[in-house]
Amino acid sequence: MAEPSPPAPTRETAGVPPHPVFDRRRAWLITALIVTFMLVNYADKAVLGLAAVPIMDELDISNSTYGLISSSFALLFSLSGLIVGFVSAKVSSRVLLFAMATLWAVAQLPVLSVASVPTLIAGRMLLGAAEGPAASMSMHALYKWFPEDRRGLPSALQISGAALGTLIAAPVLTWLITDYGWRSAFAALAAASLAWSLVWWRTGHDGPYGAEHTRARGARPPAGTADAAPAGQRLPYRRLLLNGTVLGSIAAAFGASWAMALSHAWLPVYLRTQLDMKPGTAATFISVVSAFSLVLLLSVPPLLDRLHRRGLSRRWSSGAPQGIAVTVAGLAMAAFPFADGGTRLALLALAFGGHAITFPLHYMTASAVVPPAQRGAVFGVVAATGTLPGLIAPYLTGHLLDSAASQSAGYTDSFLLSAAVMAACGLVAFIAIRPERDAWQLVTAVPAEPSR
Repeated sequence: MAEPSPPAPTRETAGVPPHPVFDRRRAWLITALIVTFMLVNYADKAVLGLAAVPIMDELDISNSTYGLISSSFALLFSLSGLIVGFVSAKVSSRVLLFAMATLWAVAQLPVLSVASVPTLIAGRMLLGAAEGPAASMSMHALYKWFPEDRRGLPSALQISGAALGTLIAAPVLTWLITDYGWRSAFAALAAASLAWSLVWWRTGHDGPYGAEHTRARGARPPAGTADAAPAGQRLPYRRLLLNGTVLGSIAAAFGASWAMALSHAWLPVYLRTQLDMKPGTAATFISVVSAFSLVLLLSVPPLLDRLHRRGLSRRWSSGAPQGIAVTVAGLAMAAFPFADGGTRLALLALAFGGHAITFPLHYMTASAVVPPAQRGAVFGVVAATGTLPGLIAPYLTGHLLDSAASQSAGYTDSFLLSAAVMAACGLVAFIAIRPERDAWQLVTAVPAEPSR
């Protein structure tokens, strides 16, 4: 009797990783944790601006000195984001996010013992170093749980943590600052960061859509996508970083981050000193701006994702919209210093909230041309260069305020300069971002480098 034929090899027995399984429940649990991570992240950023007036009064510091303290946050921010982006290829997202949140807690402690300009700068520098990779690495961790055509809503929710951080944190932190002193807000944020890190260490794990599953699909990846790169190989970083889509994504992030840096450092001060708002009223307005950003985030990117699944190109479903958003916000930035009443408030909301959709969209466009194995590193580079305004804008605004004939004139100069930067960045993003074209050119015309 003939021996039975051996069973046909399966993907597992052939040594090929199985198809990634979309675990909806686990994916959304991770999403909720990452949204909370971003909420704490942006509350940490916002606390200095919310406490600026009592800190400046207590320590008797000038606008330039306060601007220097605020800008010190960005001294290591970009460098840290760049370094950790490359480290992410070797270290799990679980470890990276845990370490970041733990350092956030430590960074809030110096001013609780000694309140001075040096301790404020030291704390903000450490916080900046720990938060530099936060947005890019948490997005990288999130993308490990969702396939490419289901990332619109989770991307928007991740970025919405910023809006929620301000929406929720502004009134809570203002209440703490007003009733219990500005140090209480720093202490509360240290406790929140530590609590999150403990929960994440127990719950957070890497998902199935990482680099090891890039080619385990059983069918040829669609042309014009990053997944079409040869199996087991990497594209040269020089070509990845110099293609139009990545450069356009960096430009969009730069313009939006300029407005965000101004918002964190100077918007609360502007509302109180130039528009004569009381602390509670200023906090409420900042929450309204954040609510506007949140509405945009939860509606526009998911809609664009659905349009993409129905055939709309990535250029028009994520590239052009971010360029338009930054440009429109820049035009509002140029207009509101010359408006009055409700019109000024509406333009303020558009200038500081209308760019919000840029952040999830610029990650989506960058990921469309970058192989998953190199996504964390490129996200780190995009975040590092795109967030340089945090180093420039706060100090530059303080310098303009101190050198202008009046504070009103200084603010006007700062907002007009910001408008020019944002409009230029938006135009570059609109023209340069073409994901399908750039992805196809990268994987067909560029020799791949073997992975190491």
